[in-house]
Amino acid sequence: MSDDPDHLLQVLREACLSEVRSDHPNLTLRQLAVLLVVYQTNELQTVRGLAKHLNISKPVITRALDRLEELDLAHREIDPKDRRSVLVQRTPNGTAMVERLRATMAAATTEAA
Repeated sequence: MSDDPDHLLQVLREACLSEVRSDHPNLTLRQLAVLLVVYQTNELQTVRGLAKHLNISKPVITRALDRLEELDLAHREIDPKDRRSVLVQRTPNGTAMVERLRATMAAATTEAA
């Protein structure tokens, strides 16, 4: 895999084009960032933790999660251990989207090499 910025931008471009051209709903960059943090970290994420990790406000995270839940890409649930905290959980549809992105980027990496 190359660290060439043009190569990396080509991979990103191919992944974005693939999503835009598909029948799947499009996500904003913030929504995608939230989704990727949820799916690429092993520990459960909270709204507060996502806001801190992404350096954006909790209301912005809430709006992104509203959309991700609407699309069944993520799910929120009250933490039974701390009812003040909201946990963000993965869904099968969200897993499928992340896998689709991974496959698209892998194919673009191979083609651009």
